[in-house]
Amino acid sequence: TGLFEAAAKGPATSVELAERAGLHERYVREWLGAMVTGGIMEYDPDHGRHTLPAAHAVLLTGATSRNIGPMADSLRTLGAVLPKVERCFREGGGVSIAEYAAVSTGGLGETWRHIYDEHLVDGFLGRVPGLVDRLRAGARVLDLGCGTGHAVNVMAREFPRSTFDGFDIATAAIADGEAERAAMGLSNAAFSVADAADLAPDPPYDVIMAFDAIHDQAAPDVVLRGVRDALAPDGLFLMVDTKFASRLEDNSANPYAPLSYGISLLFCVPTSIATGGTGLGAMWGQELAREMLADAGFTEVEVLDTPRPQNCMYVCRREGA
Repeated sequence: TGLFEAAAKGPATSVELAERAGLHERYVREWLGAMVTGGIMEYDPDHGRHTLPAAHAVLLTGATSRNIGPMADSLRTLGAVLPKVERCFREGGGVSIAEYAAVSTGGLGETWRHIYDEHLVDGFLGRVPGLVDRLRAGARVLDLGCGTGHAVNVMAREFPRSTFDGFDIATAAIADGEAERAAMGLSNAAFSVADAADLAPDPPYDVIMAFDAIHDQAAPDVVLRGVRDALAPDGLFLMVDTKFASRLEDNSANPYAPLSYGISLLFCVPTSIATGGTGLGAMWGQELAREMLADAGFTEVEVLDTPRPQNCMYVCRREGA
């Protein structure tokens, strides 16, 4: 509705804020009641004015990665499929990714969009020793489970000597990625509808990346083995995933854990089970992730922090080739 953007312009009465946002005052007034009593906005009863503190505005306005607005859109999508997930509690089974796409307003892809714009090159790739230099020199790169493909297009623009492929099973998401690629005029990026479990590249890739995608696979163990086999002898696998523990009790003090368990329940687990998977979920944890990477043949694994405290990066180098 634009209310936070309007409120960020300065203190206002309900009438003034409604006029700024072009909305009906009675609804704005009731919304303000929720914002004030919820501690999001401040209220001066002597003058009837409401204020959005600057520190709060940073997290509620602007086209930046700190704005939680896109997450709100994601929650709208998850809420729309809630009855189907409730059915799974009773009947088993899962919910297909297509059913989420049918009700999505773009929030699932938008959550990471500004993160890629602001942090992908320096904050993620730049923390991996030698990776940026490798991409500037020219490498063959795959983004596995690329979603709407924005990471691929950002990298393709930044590293013109490298070539980038984006694979995802979501047809609509791949179409979005291709449309953006065409609009950006990129000739070193390509998108395909493909299952991550069917990797068989020729020639192999120098770098394979997966952003918050491996835990969603139907058969993550198969995918990880396929990733190793799809790498060139000196290849690198960069897996960005959730930064939690595998044991529930070790997550009890983590402030990000409740939301992540909820998202995992409402999206990661049902979409995996819908494709015949076991529903590994977003909360598989670092201990299990390391174990599965080792089982896939990655014996040299380094775990690095990312600009997001709820994510870490597993830097896996192929050995024995």
